[in-house]
Amino acid sequence: MGLCFGFWFAAVWLLPVVSLFFSCVVLTLALVLHASLTHEVLHGHPFPSQRLSEALVVINPGLFVPYLRFRDTHLAHHQDANLTDPYDDPESNYVDPVVWCALPRWVQLLLRFNNTLAGRMAIGPAVGMFVFVRADIRAIRAGDRQVMLGWAPHVPGLCVVLYGAALSPMPVWLYVLAAYFALSVLKIRTFLEHQAHEKARGRTVIIEDRGLLAFLFLNNNFHVVHHMHPRVPWYRLPALYRAHSARYLACNEGYRYQSYAEVFARHFWRAKDSVAHPLWSSDD
Repeated sequence: MGLCFGFWFAAVWLLPVVSLFFSCVVLTLALVLHASLTHEVLHGHPFPSQRLSEALVVINPGLFVPYLRFRDTHLAHHQDANLTDPYDDPESNYVDPVVWCALPRWVQLLLRFNNTLAGRMAIGPAVGMFVFVRADIRAIRAGDRQVMLGWAPHVPGLCVVLYGAALSPMPVWLYVLAAYFALSVLKIRTFLEHQAHEKARGRTVIIEDRGLLAFLFLNNNFHVVHHMHPRVPWYRLPALYRAHSARYLACNEGYRYQSYAEVFARHFWRAKDSVAHPLWSSDD
């Protein structure tokens, strides 16, 4: 975490006087790593005290997602029986086929583009935040106190981060752009983490990558291992997978990619599947 904040400080306060481009790149990578560390926190790391761990991330330098809302929705996502469910999985990108057919043509085209890796990186952060914020506003209007409390510390924290950026040599618009770019990079990880499959155990991917993206994602590319052992820290996931790879691949029905390079080659312009859930029935 200290290394992450060190890169953040350098990107915001030191590097802009040298190169705005370089400072934007470094800030983007720092925010991606911070998001991955935030994911570790909600799964019980790095301290035995959850409150102490959460104190490190409750103010989000990545601007867009309140930590407490991420915690609540992501832990709900870990109900594996509901993975990819258009209603009960908060992180599903699938749509009920009945809802899909009723969408305007332009929305369908937008979501089809969003279902390619290129689209997910370009417009995915905007689409995801629109859906997320719209749902939370509706919940708050309906009196959902938990959602309201999830946003309560984020709003003043957002003001603090933006005020700090305004005082720094980095332009605020560039900071916001870097935060968007960070979400774009994170969309590479989430793009095909889960697929529609009749068996819940066959819905979660393994990407056997050990490069820069794997580090930035803190080995969450070994995603079925993470779902089966959510309390295992990020640095133990690769060894755990190597020791029992046949077991994990049998468990997830062979849903596997060799690397993120393969993911880009196969899906940058080509959707991995349909937006409408291919196995969903409105009677479910």
